[in-house]
Amino acid sequence: MNRALVIGGLHVVAFSLLIFPAARGAELSTNSAQPASLTDSAKSPASAADQVAYINEQIRAGWQAHALPPSAQATDGEWCRRIYLDILGRIPSVDELDRYERDHSTVKKQSLVNRLLSDQYVEEYAQNWSHIWTTILIGRPPAMPDRKSLVDRDGMEKYLRDSFARNKPYDQMVHELLTTDGVNKPGEEGFHGEVNFLIGNMDDDKKGVNATAKTAKIFLGLQVQCTQCHNHPFNEWQQNQFWQLNAFFRQTQAIREAPKRTPEPLAKLVSQTFNGENYKLDQAMLFYDQRNGVEKAALPVFVDGTEINPDGRLSVVNRRQELAKLITSSKYIDQEIVNRMWGHFLGYGFTKPVDDMGPHNPPSHPELLTKLAGDFSTHSRDLKQLIRWIVLSEPYGLSSKMRRMPKTSTGGQYEDDPAKGEKPMFSHFYLRQMRPEELYDSLLVASDVDKTMRSSEEQERLRTQWLSQFTITFGTDDGEDTTTFNGTIPQTLMMFNGELIRRATGTEAGGFLEKIGKDQKMSNKDKINRLFLAALSRKPTANEIDSANKLLVARKGDPVGALQDVLWVTLNTGEFILNH
Repeated sequence: MNRALVIGGLHVVAFSLLIFPAARGAELSTNSAQPASLTDSAKSPASAADQVAYINEQIRAGWQAHALPPSAQATDGEWCRRIYLDILGRIPSVDELDRYERDHSTVKKQSLVNRLLSDQYVEEYAQNWSHIWTTILIGRPPAMPDRKSLVDRDGMEKYLRDSFARNKPYDQMVHELLTTDGVNKPGEEGFHGEVNFLIGNMDDDKKGVNATAKTAKIFLGLQVQCTQCHNHPFNEWQQNQFWQLNAFFRQTQAIREAPKRTPEPLAKLVSQTFNGENYKLDQAMLFYDQRNGVEKAALPVFVDGTEINPDGRLSVVNRRQELAKLITSSKYIDQEIVNRMWGHFLGYGFTKPVDDMGPHNPPSHPELLTKLAGDFSTHSRDLKQLIRWIVLSEPYGLSSKMRRMPKTSTGGQYEDDPAKGEKPMFSHFYLRQMRPEELYDSLLVASDVDKTMRSSEEQERLRTQWLSQFTITFGTDDGEDTTTFNGTIPQTLMMFNGELIRRATGTEAGGFLEKIGKDQKMSNKDKINRLFLAALSRKPTANEIDSANKLLVARKGDPVGALQDVLWVTLNTGEFILNH
């Protein structure tokens, strides 16, 4: 294939040079449209409208305070693509995009959001959020199999998938993740997939240090891992608080069991009496060393200072049960999940990172965060309701094209660029790369490649292979998502020549390209439009049509081959790989 195809006047040679019309720094001249009046088929529609209005009011106040002109509203295609990616983890199909763009009602956004959160898409919704939360809870699978790990990823995903499909209240999920005992592998007697969170974070020495740090970080928004060894140098966290929180996990143990139905490793999470390192059951304490070498004792005390019965006997007090009650009744849980969900949809949370909150790292919009957290709690901690509030707000609907900043005599104007250390003001939509799972599923949607696979086993094999490649090339084997697409050579080669790309742009009989190329009812322009809509959720520009038509002419007698080149280029653009 002629891989030097020029689209829109730019050669595709590397990700940093690929076309992307929504690039940072571009100027907009149109005015920002006001959001339509809200209706909501979910419970308490008036409350949803009030929430969105309050969000808009608080965000606009930030724009005014920093003299920031907000970007224009995103186009229908941009917003539709964005909402499918963020809620379902994939781009819309051409038919789904067409349905949205043909809707001329004043509540088309609300209608689409409600549809994506309804039973019609429940399986995709649950699958996407199970991927997101599995990565949060136990990280990405390592590039090389870890034979020492007791974690069962399938079990973790099954629990999460079932929970999101039922729209389980968030506090109930947290309680189950922290308190449930059982076996971690599906199909085994006593299976409870949620136990994989603690199994994956319990240490070999049974002290639960990782479980302590992860629990505080994920569910409380507090990064306490540094205080295991010393008082935190930048915030109010003290070493004794880490070990007081750790004391809640001392009745917990992850044990390896012999599998009964499969040859794979099997683990079980159990609760048992903690005798105390002082061997006093009624005051079962642990000991830790300070940096000065002095040993100190710790009993279970929550981060807000709440003490529980220090007895180590499980028959007297279940410490993890008490911890779950304290977490789910605290102010921290609501602020952390609101901050995390806002960051998922807007690219940045009110703090950076989203799981490091406190006086040392004040939020960009404290009143808004507090209000949303309080209202999330009073709305039964319904994650779908929180999603509605965020995605129907004005900042979520803005274009990623920044307005040109006005020149000032003194200079130093606020650029609203969190990558430079500024607090986010959400005056435009922040660009971000797709997650590996999003990229994989979007490639399937854009090319219908999954319909040419012979079996579900083949699909799963290709998916596993794809994600393992991203673990290597993106360097995310520590479980943390990258925030920038750095355009390394391995990444570029994987997108240029990887197996999934070859399948996506394949020309075999019955495939996506072969059907379009040989469709006598479609004009060349219609065929090119179809490819751009499938990959980029928009029609091509005049220059892009001209370039593609020239290629069709040059490929006389081989329209499928010409369309293959066009599709290959669109899938390898920054516009495809970024959420904008």
